[in-house]
Amino acid sequence: MASEAAADPTPPMTVAELVARAGEDLTPTERRIAEEVVAEPTLLAFGTVSDLADRIGTSRPSIARFATKLGLDSYAALQDVARRRVEDALTRPRDRIRRAPSGQSTDLDKLAAAFESATESAFRGEVKAIAERAAAAEAVWIVSGETSQAGAHALRSGLSMIRPRVHLLDEQSAASSLAGAGPNDLGIAIDFYRYRRSSVAASRALANLGVPIAAVTDSPLSPLAAMADVLCQLSVPAVGPFDSSVPAVVVAELIVAEVATITRDDAQQRIDRLEALWAETDTFLPPD
Repeated sequence: MASEAAADPTPPMTVAELVARAGEDLTPTERRIAEEVVAEPTLLAFGTVSDLADRIGTSRPSIARFATKLGLDSYAALQDVARRRVEDALTRPRDRIRRAPSGQSTDLDKLAAAFESATESAFRGEVKAIAERAAAAEAVWIVSGETSQAGAHALRSGLSMIRPRVHLLDEQSAASSLAGAGPNDLGIAIDFYRYRRSSVAASRALANLGVPIAAVTDSPLSPLAAMADVLCQLSVPAVGPFDSSVPAVVVAELIVAEVATITRDDAQQRIDRLEALWAETDTFLPPD
């Protein structure tokens, strides 16, 4: 079946389709490789043979044989196929806006797929692990890139209503703010490709201070992943010329909800105090 893939003048556009064509020709090891690269295309698209072999727990020759079994002549050729799948997520807005518009229905489909990924058990486990650390930490430090700012603000707003000492770092004051950070705190870093230099630098500064890092990012090859004690991986679709902020907001709200459940009594007392202060300061317009 692999030879058919090689002979096809219009090869499939995704690794998943190549795997489907190879079908029963794949060995158990090759099936394990296939499962990993289909589930995480960025690892294949931008990692080395050694990166992929280490991640899966196999050898470099096995990875090379896997590419051959799919009808390709090298690992580089396999990478090219994988890169086609992630191209939309990684192209610049200046390129996206020059393409034909994808259409509202296509963009909605992308967002629906992102929401669907949030129901997966692995994702729910990652959110719970971050929430447990956020509930127990003395302080929470939130670091964000540009496209993830909506999620960072939602996280800061929600957490600050149910627990004290929640900080959203900004580029200008990060150094002075971090003077009080320590190993009993938690850093939550949210950033996606094309990772901001400032968010990576602030996360590294937190890690150097002994602060555990929970990274919410889009790839195991993200610079945030290397320093993460907990890694929550999101699929971030392009909606129009820009990356969607919806996945970052979704994970932020899920973390807040989980922390509220874990710290229920303290959260209730804090919200009661907030409600009293809002009433005292006439914060909201009166109902009609």
